[in-house]
Amino acid sequence: MTSDSPICPECDQPLEPRGLLLMGREEDAKRTCRAMWRCPARHVWWHWADRSDEPLEVFPYPDLAK
Repeated sequence: MTSDSPICPECDQPLEPRGLLLMGREEDAKRTCRAMWRCPARHVWWHWADRSDEPLEVFPYPDLAK
């Protein structure tokens, strides 16, 4: 069985989707979503939803990820 879910860079466990956040992207002045992911160890990451091939970034708003 294969999964399209990314793997946590911190602990190598599969990430689960936690939601989308609409953001303004400065580099191209577009409003687009960032996909938020969390692993069972509670590491939280995100990336631009339309650029899933780019590396995950640490989620900068830990209070929103609870």
